[in-house]
Amino acid sequence: MYQVDLNCDLGESFGVYNIGVDEDILPFITSANIACGFHAGDASVMRKTVKLALEHKVAIGAHPGLPDLIGFGRRNLEISPQDAYDMVVYQVGALAGFVKSEGGIMYHVKPHGALYNMAAKRQDLSEAIAQAVYNIDPTLILFGLSGSELVHAGERIGLQTAHEVFADRTYQLNGMLTPRSRSDALISDQQRAISQVVRMIREGVVMSQQGKDIHIKAHTVCIHGDGSHALLFATQIRNILENTEIVVQAVGCK
Repeated sequence: MYQVDLNCDLGESFGVYNIGVDEDILPFITSANIACGFHAGDASVMRKTVKLALEHKVAIGAHPGLPDLIGFGRRNLEISPQDAYDMVVYQVGALAGFVKSEGGIMYHVKPHGALYNMAAKRQDLSEAIAQAVYNIDPTLILFGLSGSELVHAGERIGLQTAHEVFADRTYQLNGMLTPRSRSDALISDQQRAISQVVRMIREGVVMSQQGKDIHIKAHTVCIHGDGSHALLFATQIRNILENTEIVVQAVGCK
């Protein structure tokens, strides 16, 4: 039997600016990564998104990023491991307060954007992030790019980890995501994206941009909630997975 989690980055609105279709997409996912105010989100958005996730019985996770609202946390910043540790503790702690105040449980942490990608390659940053998560709550699950330094750091420190794959992103031969600065970074063809996801789950491989299959673990699949066809894609991928006898369930939930 195959099993996978469907996660989505939510709570990315800010003030009067609305981003994504959070309430509409929640029925089709099993885990929500909620922005914590640095790259997106604010206190009111965090509270509302936590409430929505609990109403839909979706597992809640923190989505800490770099302090870069203008760049949506997708621009690399020069930070030290101590910076990374402090940023993660600060943001996860903030979301944990809202989760607790609403009577919920936090299940996981998934870094966002540039912080996520830097930690996928840099052992020092990945270890700082893993240490921050462990020190906050060693029962939290650390989400990271499949096969990356981040999941390895989590495993070494004793955290449960989830190897994450992406439905709408292309891969390089070394297992890294194609940088967003390149024109071939995103998959816009929904059928191609769905086929990629099914292969990653059932066969444990993904076709790289160099034309060769690479081995990959797929515990959780990211569906971006800010795309123009995000809701349609979420609906389609959930239906396809269930119709191909793949159990869709949050990581760590029974």
